[in-house]
Amino acid sequence: MQGQLWIEPVGDLILARVRGEPTEALLRECQERVLLLVQDTGRGKVLYDALEMESPPVDVPLAQRKLDEDLGSIHLRRAIVVPNSRLAYLARLAFGEGDYRVFYNDITAAITWLSQEPGGMETKTRTGR
Repeated sequence: MQGQLWIEPVGDLILARVRGEPTEALLRECQERVLLLVQDTGRGKVLYDALEMESPPVDVPLAQRKLDEDLGSIHLRRAIVVPNSRLAYLARLAFGEGDYRVFYNDITAAITWLSQEPGGMETKTRTGR
């Protein structure tokens, strides 16, 4: 299935849902729309719901990494919710050293983590940092 994208502000978060197989163009559109919402709302916490996403070729997550390198001074705190270890691995490739955490099938835990203050004891313990 070709990739589909929904992005909207929900409470204090920006929610980005990706279904199907994403392409580089879809990830670029996602990044642009997320950044527009960050600018409009002043929110930098993003929940990526990839529960219905299919695994793309490796060059697609690497394109996301390149997009992140171009963020400059913009700081995003991101939680990525995935259904399996393959997508978890690809998410780690995509987001590299950024402020993010991958969650397996647990949107509630992802929202809780995003709601915590960065650098707090709970965050350090749970992420292994």
